[in-house]
Amino acid sequence: MPSSRRLVVHGAAGRMGQRIIACAVTDTVPWQLVAAIERAGHPRLGADAGSLAGIGEAGVTISDGWSCPADVVIDFSLPEAVPGIVQKCVAAGVPLVVATTGFDDVVRAMITDAATTIPVLQAPSMSLAVNIAMDLVSRAGTLLKRVGTRADVEIIECHHRHKEDSPSGTALKFGAIVQESMGQTRAAHGREGRPGARPADEIGYHAVRAGDNPGEHTILFGLDGESLSVNVRATSRDCYATGALAAAAFLIGKPVGLYSMRDVLGL
Repeated sequence: MPSSRRLVVHGAAGRMGQRIIACAVTDTVPWQLVAAIERAGHPRLGADAGSLAGIGEAGVTISDGWSCPADVVIDFSLPEAVPGIVQKCVAAGVPLVVATTGFDDVVRAMITDAATTIPVLQAPSMSLAVNIAMDLVSRAGTLLKRVGTRADVEIIECHHRHKEDSPSGTALKFGAIVQESMGQTRAAHGREGRPGARPADEIGYHAVRAGDNPGEHTILFGLDGESLSVNVRATSRDCYATGALAAAAFLIGKPVGLYSMRDVLGL
């Protein structure tokens, strides 16, 4: 592995792309930003990526394509932009970290197919704390299922006003983990009116969109006489940026395959 890892950021002018570029400068092992990519026609094309990220000139301008050698690409863009970067990475033979969420099953299948050609890491959240919380939720669900007690599971997530999808991809992943460990068969997205008594086989989802909250998830297990909550809260977007960089560092040199943040953490 080179002493300075060559990084391409896709979605470089976005909030998260800028934070990845900024956090790469202070990472423990140096990153060399070699390309900063945005869609054709983006108003920031031609701007210096470092200046835009607030770290001073990086000598790399925002562009709509790249052809230079690279060790890894981090995609933190929009769902509709993911197919293009997947195809580019496959053609170039460059590992890809997909940090974008909210895409459909067609794109998900494309990512899975790409992982037969290049190393790909895709996760609903790049946060290290969120992925550790997912492990804790899985363990809690397994233990509660084992003893046979009823536990009502509610997932409450809060994000900033600009987030377009709900529930968040992370909330849905928490739900999938609960379903796998406990066996629920239905989901309720918010409640109103008189829906009747809560069924035991239901997972409740509640999405809050307000202010500039970078992300908070609470998974509540409600038992008779007690409750258990697993809560994970971001205080800044840097947790997603540093997690994405950790994923990128992990992916360099890995064999072809589809990886997750569980692999990064060794879970």
